[in-house]
Amino acid sequence: MSVHLVTGAGSGIGGAVARRLLERGDELWLLARDAGRARELAGRFPGARTLVGDLAEPARLSWALGHQSPPDRLDSLLHVAGTVELGAVGDLTPKVWNETLAVNLVGPAELTRLLLPQLRLSRGHVVLVNSGAGLAAHAEWSAYAASKHGLRALADSLRAEEHANGVRVTSVYPGRTATPMQEKVHRQEGKPYDPARWIDPESVATAVLAALDLPRDAEVTDLTVRPGR
Repeated sequence: MSVHLVTGAGSGIGGAVARRLLERGDELWLLARDAGRARELAGRFPGARTLVGDLAEPARLSWALGHQSPPDRLDSLLHVAGTVELGAVGDLTPKVWNETLAVNLVGPAELTRLLLPQLRLSRGHVVLVNSGAGLAAHAEWSAYAASKHGLRALADSLRAEEHANGVRVTSVYPGRTATPMQEKVHRQEGKPYDPARWIDPESVATAVLAALDLPRDAEVTDLTVRPGR
């Protein structure tokens, strides 16, 4: 039985990935930002275990995990959590930049650092759910796109560093997906939201699991998923 830790399991892609892993009988750990969220996730995913740690406060993750009992071995670490605030460069404040970079980049980097011993032990897999914004930046998307471009760099460096330890690293670049975050983006853009136009989170979860389940003689490094409608 494989052991996985998922961030962002509360909704969208993270929720779809967590449910699929649990349904197939794997051991599932979920990162929650606080104790209330941990109880909510435990109720939604019976049998899953939770850890409390706020990606928005990367410097406190080491302390948080040090007061809990993370798994001794880890077959995969799946970074799905994220945040987005649109706005022109001339309008975005340092608060928005710092919060976006913390949740989308610095938090994942620190969580990976803390769990690398467990991943090395299992010759595990780090999956970073990125975004099309991690490949190209557009107007109003500077903070989010910068965090996702950085996440791509994190993945590429980690892959090069951990290859000899047998740790695989995959970046997944979904296009617009029908999630609560996408609904928020549409509100910020002032556009009507029609989830039927966008990728179903289950389809992205299928792509993520395909990368995880690839035989050990191969590695998916970059996986782009685009709306088919």
